[in-house]
Amino acid sequence: MTQGEMAKGGGPVVMLVEDFRDTREMMRLMLETQGCRVVEAANGQEAIELSQRGGLDLVLMDLNMPVLDGFNATLRIREYERTRDVPVVAVTAFDSAESRAAAGAVGCCDYVVKPIDLDNLSTLLKKLLPQRDSH
Repeated sequence: MTQGEMAKGGGPVVMLVEDFRDTREMMRLMLETQGCRVVEAANGQEAIELSQRGGLDLVLMDLNMPVLDGFNATLRIREYERTRDVPVVAVTAFDSAESRAAAGAVGCCDYVVKPIDLDNLSTLLKKLLPQRDSH
């Protein structure tokens, strides 16, 4: 999705940051069934670059990735005024108190464990995304 496409009307824009293509594809499809428009990044560095285009409503951030991990990418995204308040949700296969605390410390507002359940994803989206008038 380009910056122009991000600015157009439609559903909320979610940036999906995930290094595994198959997982990214599955999550993108799940998000699209929820009415979201999806921007994809394969690592934390791409996420930072894409986030600077603006227009994001939510970031789903894998924590363990090559090039730049999700912890450092979230810290960097939080440094910029245009992305400081965009909700970032940590997405990981690791469910430990230490990992949850580390994600919260860098600015993640929620924590989701893989594999992601569609019902849980739907609940999370309703909680974190701006409500759109359906009329």
